[in-house]
Amino acid sequence: MADVKSFGERVIDNLEKVIVGKRDVLELIVTGLLCQGHILIEDVPGVGKTMMARSLARSLDCTFSRIQFTPDMLPSDVTGVSIYNQQKKKFEFRAGPIIGQIILADEINRATPKTQAALLEAMEEHQVTVDGVTHMLPRPFMVLATQNPIEYEGTFPLPEAQLDRFLLRVRLGYPDLSDEIKILDDQQYQHPIEGIRAVAKEEEVLEAAETIKGVYLSPAVKSYITDLTRHTRQSGDIYLGASPRGTLSLSRACQAYAALHGRDYVLPDDVKDLAIPVLAHRIIVSPEARLRELGADRIIQDILRGIPVPGGGFQASASKPNASKKKQ
Repeated sequence: MADVKSFGERVIDNLEKVIVGKRDVLELIVTGLLCQGHILIEDVPGVGKTMMARSLARSLDCTFSRIQFTPDMLPSDVTGVSIYNQQKKKFEFRAGPIIGQIILADEINRATPKTQAALLEAMEEHQVTVDGVTHMLPRPFMVLATQNPIEYEGTFPLPEAQLDRFLLRVRLGYPDLSDEIKILDDQQYQHPIEGIRAVAKEEEVLEAAETIKGVYLSPAVKSYITDLTRHTRQSGDIYLGASPRGTLSLSRACQAYAALHGRDYVLPDDVKDLAIPVLAHRIIVSPEARLRELGADRIIQDILRGIPVPGGGFQASASKPNASKKKQ
């Protein structure tokens, strides 16, 4: 997995030229990229969400589209529309902003449910259908959607079916003192994004995405992941637990995360690191838990503490599975 680790380090190092002091979040973004998944960025305005998406597109030499969602936006404003050409006497498809590679869906919860639903086919099937004609989306394809967790006036909460389509939910948060001073220094004369150059090609992204599928998941780790998601369905603090899609997403994210760290096998620690970003947005907290001021993140942490961590046997060679064991 040295190639995947090298690819990830190049991209993350490049992103850090713009997004300062958030390497752990950038690792999650690249993890989502390797899984060909989508990211929900839940944070307050002004912390660098748009810059992160633009920087990622530039780092990968991919096309970038930004969709600013508003209550009056129609589905055709996202997917595109067929327009009649009088000279050619036929309809021609005019592609919408979703026809791209790195898509920033800004303030997605400000759009109506009908417009939000226009994203579902694109996110899940990597295609859009307009007037009965299906248009395939380019690869790699990734949606980074943002929403403000504080301001709810004029917003439409994302339905569970759409939240479940996001592989990860991340939060950038405010920078610490030294990082914020560095941001001032870096932007004194021009924005650092102006100096960003591509450090990887589309082919490398797709190749790395295929490589992570070979990362070894031991039976013990598979059982650990499954136990975790099943406990979310049994907890009295959770009204609706994680679906099997959550189990699949957590296992694939762990494979990508392990590869980024140079390993060809998944450890229980990978599961612990990714449990909240992958699962917390997929569950619905019960009203009783809300009254006790319990959030989804806290509940996932409590479930993790209650599940026994598996022992060794995570590492496997290509010729002999479980040939070597790593003590925990």
